[in-house]
Amino acid sequence: MTEAAKPVSRPASRRGVGRRTSITAVKPRTSASSAAQKRPVYLVDGARTPFIRARGKPGPFTPVDLAVQCGRPLLARQPMAPEDFDLVILGCVNVIADEMNPARVAALRLGMGEAMRAFTVQINCGSGMQSIDTGFRLIEGGEAELILAGGSEALSHAPLVLSRKAAGWFGQFATARTAWERAASLGGFRPEMIKPVIGLERGLTDPLTDLSMGQTAEIIGHAFGITREQADAYALESHQRLARAQNEGHLKGEVIASVTPDGRLYDHDDGVRPDTSMDKLAKLKPAFEKPHGRVTPGNSSQITDGASWVILASEEAVEKYGLQPMARIVDSEWAALDPSVMGLGPTLCCTALMKRRGLVRDDIDLWEINEAFSAQVLACLAAWEDEEYCSEILGLDAPFGALDRERLNVDGGAISLGHPVGASGNRIVLHLANAMRRLGHKQGMATECIGGGQGGAMLLEVV
Repeated sequence: MTEAAKPVSRPASRRGVGRRTSITAVKPRTSASSAAQKRPVYLVDGARTPFIRARGKPGPFTPVDLAVQCGRPLLARQPMAPEDFDLVILGCVNVIADEMNPARVAALRLGMGEAMRAFTVQINCGSGMQSIDTGFRLIEGGEAELILAGGSEALSHAPLVLSRKAAGWFGQFATARTAWERAASLGGFRPEMIKPVIGLERGLTDPLTDLSMGQTAEIIGHAFGITREQADAYALESHQRLARAQNEGHLKGEVIASVTPDGRLYDHDDGVRPDTSMDKLAKLKPAFEKPHGRVTPGNSSQITDGASWVILASEEAVEKYGLQPMARIVDSEWAALDPSVMGLGPTLCCTALMKRRGLVRDDIDLWEINEAFSAQVLACLAAWEDEEYCSEILGLDAPFGALDRERLNVDGGAISLGHPVGASGNRIVLHLANAMRRLGHKQGMATECIGGGQGGAMLLEVV
């Protein structure tokens, strides 16, 4: 499967996707197993902070603060020294000015030594998974033995920025050389120039289509007939599952409490609403397509701060340090598509990965699909059941079929616990490994849609 798939001119037109955009079938890449024999790579441990809901002001932690909060206890429980790692990779999207290359800043604060190489990766929502994939490929190819890979995001610290018009005026005023020039510049000032633009709002808007991520969810929700009631029901289920996981201790060991300098403790994902209901969710107004849209604040992922790390090791490192692997990383896949339907990314990358590995739907015991929006997750599930979409876009002879909802996001997801963009891809891989071990499953898939029109997937196997 090395030839590039040709564009599909009428994608899922029966359901409406083709009326707005054109999806190109995923371009498969050469299987890793077809090249030289690759080394096995293991996920041996991991931890994350509680995901803290943004509350209209900068939260208590910066991206590096968050990375350090869960990184220190994680490294402290390892048999190897922090300096024994070969590399640190961190996903982060909204890097703040005081922490350029947060991977390196975090590595130094974690005591990993001045000689520790560290770099930051950014692929929007896929950044935390990209850090794992980059480490996975380096170890697989024999270039490293032990890598700390993570993701961190403090969306509450997203900056307020000036408009371009205001920036132009300030630049003109600052470069004025005479009193007369400065006076002339002052004449061009307008009060609206001091009104800031919310950086996060622009960051969550695609620059080519000028659609917000919520609007892209509306498009695919409409295309696949997802109703407002279905979206709300999915959101309710996410909150109920996370609340149950917290109450039954399923996140113990995975979530490490964070403490502020003044002693405030954060010990759980605080965006969960166990007391929500369909009636409460139904009262919320559509956020992007008023008055009849299906995407609301209640069935969308939450704006959140959080970080997650995993430790990746080669077989040699496992033996050298006596490590106990949680799972083996089997393979990964990335795909791209029209940004206006970015939410369908998981259907492309997961299907391509499974085709390459010779797997069918029932071979996957557990799924983690990042919950950007209820409508987005449900549209992916519907697309996998749609005969025309599966034939024309995914190149399947028959529909992929329905996922067992009891094996999908078993402990809730971003709708209930939040979506710190750079960390989410890392979290779902870590949690998938933990959930598979707890439930006695063998193979699992972690996947996510990615702003800008991409998708990422990672296949794990419990060892």
